[in-house]
Amino acid sequence: MTEIEFLGTGTSHGVPVIGCHCPVCTSEDPHDRRWRSSILIRRGTSSVVIDTGYEFRLQALRSGIEHLDGVLYTHAHSDHLMGLDDLRVFSRDGRFPIYSTEPVLDTIKSVFPYAFKSWQYKGVPALTPVAVEERRPFNVGEIEFVPIPVMHGMMRIVGYRFGRAAYITDVSDILYDENKDVLMGIDTLIIGALRGRTHWSHFSFDEAVEAADLIGASKVYFTHMNHETSHRDIESRYAGRAKPGYDTLKVEVDDE
Repeated sequence: MTEIEFLGTGTSHGVPVIGCHCPVCTSEDPHDRRWRSSILIRRGTSSVVIDTGYEFRLQALRSGIEHLDGVLYTHAHSDHLMGLDDLRVFSRDGRFPIYSTEPVLDTIKSVFPYAFKSWQYKGVPALTPVAVEERRPFNVGEIEFVPIPVMHGMMRIVGYRFGRAAYITDVSDILYDENKDVLMGIDTLIIGALRGRTHWSHFSFDEAVEAADLIGASKVYFTHMNHETSHRDIESRYAGRAKPGYDTLKVEVDDE
Protein backbone atom coordinates (compact mmCIF):
# COMPACT_ATOMS: atom_id res chain seq x y z
CA MET A 1 0.00 0.00 0.00
CA THR A 2 1.20 3.51 -0.86
CA GLU A 3 0.14 6.63 1.02
CA ILE A 4 -0.06 9.99 -0.71
CA GLU A 5 -0.25 13.14 1.40
CA PHE A 6 -1.13 16.45 -0.21
CA LEU A 7 1.42 18.91 1.20
CA GLY A 8 -0.02 21.78 -0.84
CA THR A 9 -2.77 22.25 -3.42
CA GLY A 10 -2.49 25.90 -4.40
CA THR A 11 -1.27 27.72 -7.47
CA SER A 12 1.72 30.07 -7.66
CA HIS A 13 0.06 32.82 -5.56
CA GLY A 14 -1.06 30.43 -2.86
CA VAL A 15 -4.42 30.91 -1.16
CA PRO A 16 -5.16 33.34 0.41
CA VAL A 17 -3.57 35.68 -2.09
CA ILE A 18 -1.71 38.67 -0.62
CA GLY A 19 -4.05 41.66 -0.41
CA CYS A 20 -7.11 39.79 -1.69
CA HIS A 21 -10.43 39.95 0.16
CA CYS A 22 -12.47 37.65 -2.06
CA PRO A 23 -14.79 35.04 -0.47
CA VAL A 24 -12.22 32.23 -0.83
CA CYS A 25 -9.27 34.23 0.49
CA THR A 26 -11.29 35.29 3.52
CA SER A 27 -12.94 31.90 4.01
CA GLU A 28 -12.82 30.31 7.45
CA ASP A 29 -12.93 26.83 5.89
CA PRO A 30 -9.43 25.32 6.39
CA HIS A 31 -9.86 23.47 3.08
CA ASP A 32 -9.59 26.86 1.35
CA ARG A 33 -6.04 27.43 2.67
CA ARG A 34 -3.84 26.23 -0.17
CA TRP A 35 -0.06 26.21 0.11
CA ARG A 36 1.97 25.72 -3.07
CA SER A 37 1.44 22.34 -4.70
CA SER A 38 3.46 19.33 -3.58
CA ILE A 39 2.89 15.75 -2.45
CA LEU A 40 4.58 13.29 -0.11
CA ILE A 41 4.61 9.61 -1.11
CA ARG A 42 5.28 6.88 1.45
CA ARG A 43 5.67 3.17 0.75
CA GLY A 44 7.26 0.80 3.24
CA THR A 45 10.35 2.55 4.57
CA SER A 46 10.61 4.90 1.57
CA SER A 47 9.51 8.54 1.48
CA VAL A 48 9.63 10.80 -1.57
CA VAL A 49 8.44 14.37 -2.17
CA ILE A 50 7.48 15.80 -5.54
CA ASP A 51 8.38 19.51 -5.78
CA THR A 52 9.52 21.85 -3.01
CA GLY A 53 7.67 25.15 -3.14
CA TYR A 54 7.99 28.20 -0.93
CA GLU A 55 6.32 26.51 2.06
CA PHE A 56 8.30 23.27 1.95
CA ARG A 57 9.81 23.75 5.41
CA LEU A 58 6.39 24.43 6.92
CA GLN A 59 4.87 21.50 5.05
CA ALA A 60 7.63 19.18 6.29
CA LEU A 61 7.16 20.29 9.89
CA ARG A 62 3.38 19.96 9.67
CA SER A 63 3.63 16.45 8.21
CA GLY A 64 6.44 15.28 10.47
CA ILE A 65 8.87 14.56 7.63
CA GLU A 66 12.18 13.46 9.15
CA HIS A 67 13.54 11.27 6.36
CA LEU A 68 13.42 11.45 2.56
CA ASP A 69 14.95 9.14 -0.03
CA GLY A 70 14.81 11.83 -2.70
CA VAL A 71 12.87 14.70 -4.25
CA LEU A 72 11.41 14.68 -7.75
CA TYR A 73 10.82 17.88 -9.71
CA THR A 74 8.14 18.42 -12.34
CA HIS A 75 9.69 21.67 -13.61
CA ALA A 76 11.69 24.63 -12.38
CA HIS A 77 9.06 27.33 -11.90
CA SER A 78 9.64 29.08 -8.59
CA ASP A 79 6.45 27.88 -6.88
CA HIS A 80 7.69 24.30 -7.34
CA LEU A 81 11.35 24.91 -6.58
CA MET A 82 12.16 27.66 -4.13
CA GLY A 83 12.04 25.52 -0.98
CA LEU A 84 15.04 23.55 -2.25
CA ASP A 85 17.46 25.18 0.21
CA ASP A 86 15.62 23.50 3.08
CA LEU A 87 16.79 20.13 1.76
CA ARG A 88 20.02 20.89 3.65
CA VAL A 89 18.76 18.90 6.65
CA PHE A 90 18.54 15.77 4.49
CA SER A 91 22.13 16.05 3.27
CA ARG A 92 23.86 16.28 6.63
CA ASP A 93 25.07 12.68 6.34
CA GLY A 94 25.92 12.73 2.65
CA ARG A 95 24.78 14.07 -0.69
CA PHE A 96 21.02 14.02 -1.23
CA PRO A 97 19.56 13.04 -4.63
CA ILE A 98 17.11 15.12 -6.63
CA TYR A 99 15.53 13.80 -9.82
CA SER A 100 14.17 15.35 -12.98
CA THR A 101 14.84 15.63 -16.69
CA GLU A 102 18.16 17.12 -17.72
CA PRO A 103 16.76 20.53 -18.84
CA VAL A 104 15.01 20.96 -15.48
CA LEU A 105 18.12 19.98 -13.54
CA ASP A 106 20.21 22.42 -15.58
CA THR A 107 17.87 25.24 -14.56
CA ILE A 108 17.90 24.17 -10.93
CA LYS A 109 21.72 24.13 -10.91
CA SER A 110 21.77 27.65 -12.33
CA VAL A 111 19.41 28.91 -9.60
CA PHE A 112 21.15 27.11 -6.71
CA PRO A 113 24.74 26.62 -7.92
CA TYR A 114 26.15 26.41 -4.38
CA ALA A 115 24.16 23.23 -3.68
CA PHE A 116 26.03 21.28 -6.36
CA LYS A 117 29.65 22.36 -5.87
CA SER A 118 32.23 19.67 -5.13
CA TRP A 119 33.49 21.85 -2.27
CA GLN A 120 30.67 22.76 0.06
CA TYR A 121 30.36 25.77 2.32
CA LYS A 122 29.35 24.38 5.69
CA GLY A 123 25.58 24.29 6.21
CA VAL A 124 24.36 24.51 2.61
CA PRO A 125 22.52 21.64 0.92
CA ALA A 126 24.75 19.08 -0.78
CA LEU A 127 22.73 17.70 -3.68
CA THR A 128 23.31 15.11 -6.38
CA PRO A 129 21.30 15.71 -9.57
CA VAL A 130 20.00 12.52 -11.16
CA ALA A 131 18.74 12.90 -14.71
CA VAL A 132 15.73 10.80 -15.69
CA GLU A 133 14.30 10.12 -19.13
CA GLU A 134 10.73 10.53 -20.28
CA ARG A 135 8.69 7.32 -19.97
CA ARG A 136 11.69 5.35 -18.65
CA PRO A 137 11.17 3.83 -15.14
CA PHE A 138 13.55 4.54 -12.27
CA ASN A 139 13.51 3.75 -8.57
CA VAL A 140 13.80 5.90 -5.49
CA GLY A 141 13.96 3.59 -2.50
CA GLU A 142 11.18 1.04 -2.85
CA ILE A 143 9.12 3.17 -5.24
CA GLU A 144 9.27 2.93 -9.03
CA PHE A 145 8.44 6.10 -10.95
CA VAL A 146 7.80 6.72 -14.64
CA PRO A 147 8.21 10.33 -15.90
CA ILE A 148 5.26 11.39 -18.05
CA PRO A 149 5.96 14.30 -20.42
CA VAL A 150 3.14 16.86 -20.62
CA MET A 151 2.78 20.42 -21.84
CA HIS A 152 2.52 23.42 -19.52
CA GLY A 153 1.62 26.06 -22.08
CA MET A 154 4.65 26.11 -24.39
CA MET A 155 6.88 24.32 -21.85
CA ARG A 156 7.44 20.57 -21.80
CA ILE A 157 7.48 19.34 -18.20
CA VAL A 158 6.92 15.99 -16.48
CA GLY A 159 4.41 14.33 -14.23
CA TYR A 160 5.14 11.04 -12.50
CA ARG A 161 3.41 7.68 -12.42
CA PHE A 162 3.97 5.35 -9.47
CA GLY A 163 2.08 2.07 -9.43
CA ARG A 164 -1.50 2.75 -10.50
CA ALA A 165 -1.34 6.40 -9.38
CA ALA A 166 -0.03 9.51 -11.13
CA TYR A 167 0.73 13.11 -10.22
CA ILE A 168 0.41 15.53 -13.14
CA THR A 169 0.33 19.20 -12.25
CA ASP A 170 0.67 22.46 -14.24
CA VAL A 171 -0.68 20.77 -17.35
CA SER A 172 -2.45 22.05 -20.45
CA ASP A 173 -2.02 18.94 -22.64
CA ILE A 174 -1.38 15.36 -21.51
CA LEU A 175 0.03 14.41 -24.95
CA TYR A 176 -2.21 11.36 -24.93
CA ASP A 177 -1.09 9.82 -28.22
CA GLU A 178 2.54 10.06 -27.14
CA ASN A 179 1.90 8.78 -23.61
CA LYS A 180 -0.81 6.20 -24.21
CA ASP A 181 1.25 3.28 -22.93
CA VAL A 182 2.37 4.92 -19.67
CA LEU A 183 -1.11 6.33 -18.97
CA MET A 184 -2.80 2.96 -19.38
CA GLY A 185 -4.00 1.47 -16.09
CA ILE A 186 -3.77 4.64 -13.98
CA ASP A 187 -6.59 4.42 -11.45
CA THR A 188 -5.80 7.33 -9.09
CA LEU A 189 -5.00 10.62 -10.82
CA ILE A 190 -3.90 13.83 -9.10
CA ILE A 191 -4.13 16.51 -11.76
CA GLY A 192 -3.66 20.25 -11.96
CA ALA A 193 -6.92 22.16 -12.40
CA LEU A 194 -6.46 25.90 -11.98
CA ARG A 195 -10.01 27.26 -12.06
CA GLY A 196 -13.39 27.11 -13.78
CA ARG A 197 -12.34 29.34 -16.67
CA THR A 198 -9.89 28.27 -19.35
CA HIS A 199 -6.24 29.29 -19.14
CA TRP A 200 -3.50 29.13 -21.75
CA SER A 201 -1.09 27.01 -19.66
CA HIS A 202 -3.31 25.15 -17.18
CA PHE A 203 -6.31 22.85 -17.38
CA SER A 204 -9.62 24.17 -16.14
CA PHE A 205 -11.68 21.85 -13.92
CA ASP A 206 -13.67 20.58 -16.91
CA GLU A 207 -10.54 20.02 -18.99
CA ALA A 208 -8.93 18.08 -16.16
CA VAL A 209 -11.99 15.82 -15.95
CA GLU A 210 -11.89 15.29 -19.73
CA ALA A 211 -8.24 14.24 -19.45
CA ALA A 212 -9.09 11.89 -16.58
CA ASP A 213 -11.87 10.33 -18.67
CA LEU A 214 -9.44 9.83 -21.55
CA ILE A 215 -6.96 8.14 -19.22
CA GLY A 216 -9.71 6.09 -17.59
CA ALA A 217 -8.87 7.05 -14.00
CA SER A 218 -11.67 6.24 -11.57
CA LYS A 219 -10.37 8.35 -8.65
CA VAL A 220 -9.55 11.95 -9.56
CA TYR A 221 -8.21 14.72 -7.31
CA PHE A 222 -7.65 18.32 -8.37
CA THR A 223 -4.57 20.23 -7.28
CA HIS A 224 -2.86 23.55 -8.12
CA MET A 225 -6.14 25.44 -7.64
CA ASN A 226 -6.39 29.22 -7.44
CA HIS A 227 -8.64 31.40 -5.28
CA GLU A 228 -11.62 31.76 -7.62
CA THR A 229 -13.56 28.72 -6.38
CA SER A 230 -14.06 27.40 -2.88
CA HIS A 231 -13.44 23.82 -1.86
CA ARG A 232 -17.12 23.36 -1.14
CA ASP A 233 -18.19 24.65 -4.55
CA ILE A 234 -15.71 22.45 -6.41
CA GLU A 235 -16.76 19.45 -4.33
CA SER A 236 -20.42 20.08 -5.12
CA ARG A 237 -19.90 20.76 -8.83
CA TYR A 238 -17.89 17.60 -9.50
CA ALA A 239 -19.47 15.24 -6.98
CA GLY A 240 -19.28 11.65 -8.18
CA ARG A 241 -16.47 12.29 -10.69
CA ALA A 242 -13.64 14.30 -9.09
CA LYS A 243 -12.68 15.76 -5.74
CA PRO A 244 -10.73 18.89 -4.85
CA GLY A 245 -7.57 17.97 -3.01
CA TYR A 246 -6.76 19.92 0.12
CA ASP A 247 -3.64 20.44 2.19
CA THR A 248 -3.03 17.49 4.60
CA LEU A 249 -5.39 15.13 2.71
CA LYS A 250 -4.09 11.55 2.79
CA VAL A 251 -5.03 8.97 0.18
CA GLU A 252 -4.06 5.29 0.15
CA VAL A 253 -3.60 3.51 -3.17
CA ASP A 254 -2.83 -0.08 -4.09
CA ASP A 255 0.68 -0.62 -5.40
CA GLU A 256 -0.52 -2.76 -8.33
